[in-house]
Amino acid sequence: MLKQLRPALVLVVALTVVTGLIYPLAVTGLATTLFPQQAQGSLIEQDGKVIGSALIGQAFTADKYFHGRPSATTAPDPSDATKTVEAPYNASSSMGSNLGPTSKALIARVSGDVEKARAENPAAAVPIDLVTTSASGLDPDISPETALFQVPRVAKARNLPEDQLRQLVQQHVEGRLFGVLGEPRVNVLALNMALDRIAR
Repeated sequence: MLKQLRPALVLVVALTVVTGLIYPLAVTGLATTLFPQQAQGSLIEQDGKVIGSALIGQAFTADKYFHGRPSATTAPDPSDATKTVEAPYNASSSMGSNLGPTSKALIARVSGDVEKARAENPAAAVPIDLVTTSASGLDPDISPETALFQVPRVAKARNLPEDQLRQLVQQHVEGRLFGVLGEPRVNVLALNMALDRIAR
């Protein structure tokens, strides 16, 4: 019996060392060497202080800022551990809402967001990513259309010309990766940082 167990135990130990120790250390070392910024979380600093990450969205709610996509992430309710509460862009709880198209809660939330957006800019169609969450709930980017949709509100709140803000949005549009992967996008944090710089 020991004759049959020994190869299995040796294989388990060997695979544990290779896949649980050597491989993760090698990949981490390679990533840190080749992509140091990304390996450290793509953190963004301002005045020597970390203010966010290029990879994780933030909840901008003031009228003077561009807003990101809604986030469906949650956290444990501090008053009742069996329940959860909304915690937008909670990186430790990356997920979509899992609410289906017939969910009354989802329909009510999206309808409310659409009405709010229409009141903000009645002359334009509401972009879909302004009222729907992403699969991760952490999306830091919005479509150029969503950024342009918000220009009138931001311009009014900051008393800036709309044309200047449209130009700023266009300057922050990132194209498809390698020209084919993904969609054009605008990083909300980077756009808001640039907005703060011109509005000082």
